[in-house]
Amino acid sequence: MQIAHLISEMNSSLSRHRRLPPLATLRAFEAAARHLSFRRAADELLVTPTAISHQIRLLEEALGMALFVRQVRRVALTEAGQRLYPTLRDGFDAFERAIADLAPQHRRKAVTLAATTLFTARRLLPALGSFRSDHPEFDLRLHASDELVDLVSGVADIAVRYGAGPFDGLVAEPLLSERFGVLCSPSLRLSSPDDLRRATLLHVEWKQPSIAPDWRRWARLAGVTDLAVEEGPRLSEDGHALQAAIAGHGVAIASLVLAQPEIGARALVHPFGPVIEGETYHVVATLQKMACNDVRAVRDWLKTAVATG
Repeated sequence: MQIAHLISEMNSSLSRHRRLPPLATLRAFEAAARHLSFRRAADELLVTPTAISHQIRLLEEALGMALFVRQVRRVALTEAGQRLYPTLRDGFDAFERAIADLAPQHRRKAVTLAATTLFTARRLLPALGSFRSDHPEFDLRLHASDELVDLVSGVADIAVRYGAGPFDGLVAEPLLSERFGVLCSPSLRLSSPDDLRRATLLHVEWKQPSIAPDWRRWARLAGVTDLAVEEGPRLSEDGHALQAAIAGHGVAIASLVLAQPEIGARALVHPFGPVIEGETYHVVATLQKMACNDVRAVRDWLKTAVATG
């Protein structure tokens, strides 16, 4: 049964009352589909992952079809889920804008800055105090998401994006270049690539394997030919790999830029090279938004406090 036809049936009745699944099930599905993670959806909605899973199962039972494929430590949308998600996403975005428009007109101005979860935690939050002191006249809202945020629709005013581009329809300015290298706890006492043979290698499953700074790529640059580059735990997020490395559970190939706080505190060390040169982080916005004084102030702050901090 087609999604559109099914929703149409659920919305029609002799009394003309809407027949929709409970709002909680739709909110749970939209958040989980956006993050492709029940845990992240639970964090956003302030409930448990079990509660998210329960709400989604209720929705799947109401629709009579599966919306997610449950995999080990991850979920993926079925074809039905892929068709339903954009409609719910756009609907909740419209709700958010409409409610915001009802607020008093004297509310403080704000600029919404979007970036990935890890970039927000490691680069934006530490520098946030400097922004508040330099720009007390308006607020900066941080929108942390690992999904691509649509700047044209107004979900955010400006964003930090990683990659070479092009960024269609957006003005893009380079912010800083990424670098990846070996990171581990100083307790492991690694001093040369030869020491990696006795260490546990941690792996991050990137969404774009072709540009992943993985162990195979590092070993090729290092000229190491007998390293077991496929062995070791696999993690879905680079932040988890950093935490595992800090705890001494293994050695990661991770961002030297985003791990700067841990390197500075000696919770992690970069014992030896080589370094894998990554792509560039860019500041992006629509041409219209980039013409706004407040948005340009955020761009300038990113270039001075974040890129050099």
